[in-house]
Amino acid sequence: MKIELRENKILFDNGTSSKEIHPFWLRERVNNDEYLDKNTQQRKFDPTSLQTNVSIKQAKINNDLLEIVFNDGVNSKLEIEKIIEEFSRNDSLIKSIKREKWDSKFGKIDKFNYAEDMFENKEMYDMLIKFYKYGFVLIKNVPTKKNFIVNFANSIGSVRRTNFGEYFDVKSVPNPNDLAYTSLPLAPHTDNPYRNPVPCIQLLHCIKNEVRGGLSTLVDGFTVTEDLKKEFKEYYDILTKIKVKFKFIDKDVVLENWSELIQLDENHELKQVKFSPRLDFVPILDKEELDLYYNARNKISEMYNSDKYRIEFKLMPGDLMMMDNYRLLHGRTSFDTNEGNRYLQGCYIDYDSTEGKLRHLKRKLKFK
Repeated sequence: MKIELRENKILFDNGTSSKEIHPFWLRERVNNDEYLDKNTQQRKFDPTSLQTNVSIKQAKINNDLLEIVFNDGVNSKLEIEKIIEEFSRNDSLIKSIKREKWDSKFGKIDKFNYAEDMFENKEMYDMLIKFYKYGFVLIKNVPTKKNFIVNFANSIGSVRRTNFGEYFDVKSVPNPNDLAYTSLPLAPHTDNPYRNPVPCIQLLHCIKNEVRGGLSTLVDGFTVTEDLKKEFKEYYDILTKIKVKFKFIDKDVVLENWSELIQLDENHELKQVKFSPRLDFVPILDKEELDLYYNARNKISEMYNSDKYRIEFKLMPGDLMMMDNYRLLHGRTSFDTNEGNRYLQGCYIDYDSTEGKLRHLKRKLKFK
């Protein structure tokens, strides 16, 4: 991809064709101090107040800069690399991180060590890269006092508050409004499928763990759905097509959201998995279609619960797990409350937190 000049016209060549860049598109991006605030990268002018019939009087390429003189008297020097990045329409950082599939053969889980200054250094950058690759990371030695999980989350972005609060305690309680607050085993599931939008990322911080059971489990929904597509295409297709209703009820709120179990993006690639069969309600469909749907749901449930895809490990006090709620399913094995306390704290953040932090660190650390 490159920028070309032809008779005061500026063209973008994507390798197969060459098209003119609208002069006003370039005029909107003038970056002189009087037109652009360097700290916020916000315009100091309102482009909707300008006439759109702007033209280019003169243009030349000078090394990595495109120097333009517009017919309204404004001159500007634009970075060619930034123009090309905009034409790619992809996030040059996040989209470049390839998701790595994994199953029960994952191997040794790399762990990061907490430090007070980690949020502004390469350790955090590396941690977020690994998070986007595998959908989860583990951080050790995170302080366990004074609900520190909130401090940790807010050091990356902002906590996503829900009806469970800014954070929530995961331990056995009488008359719970969710099975997470019991000692029962939890099958692989995604959190909050009944919300719109669903929280993107969950943090779980171990405060105490004195029981032999209660192992944390993870399944990569990306791996499972890709295998389903390859081995049971008809099941995959219907699970990406039919929307079901997810519903949550307690004494204070009723939450509902409709969605596919496998949601695809505009490129027909995995965007999000939702799976919580205790909470879903399948709509009325023709009997034949329902037969296919129920068989498909049973198959993907069988795969999610298979030893082939699950990893399990014990979180120790100070361990904090950050996991992608759009990609991973999580659960736990049962435990005996008579053996001692098992106490975790959880909270949610959204992708803008991790994406914004990663872009900030790339700029700060001057990575290409």
